[in-house]
Amino acid sequence: MAARVVLADDDVLLREGLALLLERAGFAVVGQAGDPVELKALVRRLEPDLVVLDVRMPPTHTVEGIEAAHSIRREYPGMGILILSAHTEVEQALDLLSGGHPVGYLLKGNVADAKELVEALERVVQGRSIIDPAVVHELLSARRPEDPLTVLSPREREVLALMAEGRSNAGIARRLFVSEGTVEKHVRSVFAKLELEEAHDDHRRVLAVIRYLDTL
Repeated sequence: MAARVVLADDDVLLREGLALLLERAGFAVVGQAGDPVELKALVRRLEPDLVVLDVRMPPTHTVEGIEAAHSIRREYPGMGILILSAHTEVEQALDLLSGGHPVGYLLKGNVADAKELVEALERVVQGRSIIDPAVVHELLSARRPEDPLTVLSPREREVLALMAEGRSNAGIARRLFVSEGTVEKHVRSVFAKLELEEAHDDHRRVLAVIRYLDTL
């Protein structure tokens, strides 16, 4: 059965184009909204598998999208949420990203092609997380001056950033041109040094990183 999606963006042309793209990829776009009020009403009525929404929506075009995402998350903890925006709102999104539920945050300008977007949506529908590297950079840059990450080696920092993108050990190994066994050692070291409980699936790895940043 096709995953059921509700889209929310006040840019009608972008929203319609995204709906067409997703339908061609096999998703069922069951509703579209142009503002948070309409979005929440659609979610309550349709209970989709996934909500794709922008950060900045009417009436003030600031963080209404993030606020709507929080509201949806409280009512439907297991529902997938993908933020697709031109803006990085780390502070407002941090609780959402660290909540332990399927979530994604992608920047519109960084999505290379339709295939990449479809793969991201499929990932969130499957209960996993995906975060744009630029968002990860903002999270890492938001550290306080007394940086707990100083305990990590430069290579471990690289591994941590790639973990936060939701990459598997094999994916990190390919990116860094090292063996998967070497990555596994770095991962164990990162968790040990940061006193984080080690977990084995991609979703937990991303959440561990975000939870850690949330305590800084």
